[in-house]
Amino acid sequence: MSSAKRQYQALVKIHYDLFRRLDDSRDAAVQAKIDLPENRNREVVLPSTDDLYRMFDRFNTECFNGRLPGVKISYSDRMLIAGSFTPATREIKIGRKYHNIFPDDIQDTLKHEMIHLIYARHDRGFKAMAARLGVSLRARTHPDLRGPHKYLYICPACGREYPRRKRFRMASCGVCSKENKFDPRFKLRPVKAP
Repeated sequence: MSSAKRQYQALVKIHYDLFRRLDDSRDAAVQAKIDLPENRNREVVLPSTDDLYRMFDRFNTECFNGRLPGVKISYSDRMLIAGSFTPATREIKIGRKYHNIFPDDIQDTLKHEMIHLIYARHDRGFKAMAARLGVSLRARTHPDLRGPHKYLYICPACGREYPRRKRFRMASCGVCSKENKFDPRFKLRPVKAP
């Protein structure tokens, strides 16, 4: 396979939403679940930091045989992701915005970050341990967890806008292109982002 074809296939995987049709019923069902008014206005009470430390100790004993060293655990009001682990300071941060939307994921996130104490990257060992513990590898997405877009692209034919945080190298409009393939006639053109 040529390098150009491999590069094209990689771009299709990264920007799949540009290459598929908008009338995908699965997306409509997912969007309907996300946009329910009762999901937006409900009051969420997250565990306290002391509760997070207790969870850490319990998971350390149950899942890691008490091998993990002590860490600092805190909430972050700035993060748009589920959590992070910083090896230099041995600190686990839990994203408050993410868990206000998905409060049931907090134990999963804590276990995920605890695995990072052993495996820094999402390599084979990390994935094997995550599978053994029933921990997800990726956090869920939600429209409220997207930062402001840096780039704005527009289809020259239909005028549909595609706001993105990363720059495109090659992408065509998902509505105008046929069969989920890149079509140079409908190549997205950059416009100035607001």
